[in-house]
Amino acid sequence: MKWLLIVLLVCIVLSLAWGLTALLRGEPAGTRLVRSLTLRIGLSIGLFMLLILGAVFGWWRPHHL
Repeated sequence: MKWLLIVLLVCIVLSLAWGLTALLRGEPAGTRLVRSLTLRIGLSIGLFMLLILGAVFGWWRPHHL
């Protein structure tokens, strides 16, 4: 499960870089930028849901201070 979290985080960062390159190139339609933002939001929501479900089902435990 930890590997899945790491893969999702790497995909989110790659999507961020993909959107940055589209923004810096100044593409007129901006479809690449919108796709990147949509993908990043979807991955972030999926990661958040996976963290919540993992804590609820006991796949991992939050740290106690």
